[in-house]
Amino acid sequence: MATIKEIAKRTGYSQATVSRLLNGDPTLSVREETRRAIIRASEDLGYSAQAKRIVIPHEVALLDNEESDEALRDSYFTDLRAALERNASQQCMELTVFHSLDDMVEQSGKFDGFMFIGASVISDDDLEKLHEAMPYGVFIDVNPAPNLFDSVQPDLQQTIHDAVEECAKAGMKRVGFIGGKGMLTNFYEVDEEGRATYFRREVARQGLDARGLVYSDGLFTVETGRKLGEQFIRDHNGALPDAVIVAADVIAVGVLQAFNAVGVIVPRDISVISINNQTIAQLTSPPLSTFSIDQNELARVAILTLADAIASKRTVRQHAYLSTTLEARDSFVPVQPKRTVQAAQPKQKGRPKRQTRSKRTA
Repeated sequence: MATIKEIAKRTGYSQATVSRLLNGDPTLSVREETRRAIIRASEDLGYSAQAKRIVIPHEVALLDNEESDEALRDSYFTDLRAALERNASQQCMELTVFHSLDDMVEQSGKFDGFMFIGASVISDDDLEKLHEAMPYGVFIDVNPAPNLFDSVQPDLQQTIHDAVEECAKAGMKRVGFIGGKGMLTNFYEVDEEGRATYFRREVARQGLDARGLVYSDGLFTVETGRKLGEQFIRDHNGALPDAVIVAADVIAVGVLQAFNAVGVIVPRDISVISINNQTIAQLTSPPLSTFSIDQNELARVAILTLADAIASKRTVRQHAYLSTTLEARDSFVPVQPKRTVQAAQPKQKGRPKRQTRSKRTA
């Protein structure tokens, strides 16, 4: 079994320096070549697998691949990037942001690994090129290459399950879905985006009616939501379902605009549930009930996942799914769980009998 002493001997650095670095001492300041030499030696000697703490990589690239002109769509990834930068700073990690895959690959030798955010499609050839240059990477919020890189994502399958279940609990019988297709799907041919597929399965499981009520097309933008919302109204004018589940807040904004334009009042005429819990969800009319994705937790888990892959030279890919929670506002009011009321004790009639102590006899 490798020891701190053996690593120190191989690298020529003191045992104290080796120990502090491998145990993640945030006050330690060493040159980059020193850090790399110690980590490389610990990996070669098999120390990393025995270490109690994961050594956070120091130099990491972040590819921000969001190229949308849609302000609301872009704001989600802006917030996610801020969460990554905040967590990286807390871990004393240097994060270099790139907006071009080619630029990041060209400078790949400077970095231990990379993280990726954004929903713009990357070709299979570019993904293979990226893996050859930087074998350790984590995709956040998307998963275009599950056999090449790790990923950390919100559990949208469970989110849709929970949304449909909330509708069923509220006694709703007909529920629709509005979503888009503009997400990464490089390695798999799919007919529709995953949220729509999950929705079809869950309404069938709950016995709800969704016939002709699934609209899934276009990019994740306000304009997509407006167009699909208008079509939804035209197709079901006078016979709206009880609720509609929308794939993302950015689409829901457009849906609400379409509803408001023709006098459909939410939630009186139809309830709306969305996903993401962006800031705009609190400002719409009415405020959106939406499932919150914890971007800070996405960032934290992504950093730890990348660190584990680098430290252990792991070739088996890991994919983490994080739960979401419903932030209830005015567009959909969930049924509150019934409180158990403790039965009241029956009152005694008349005055209670006074307890008397028996006198001791001498």
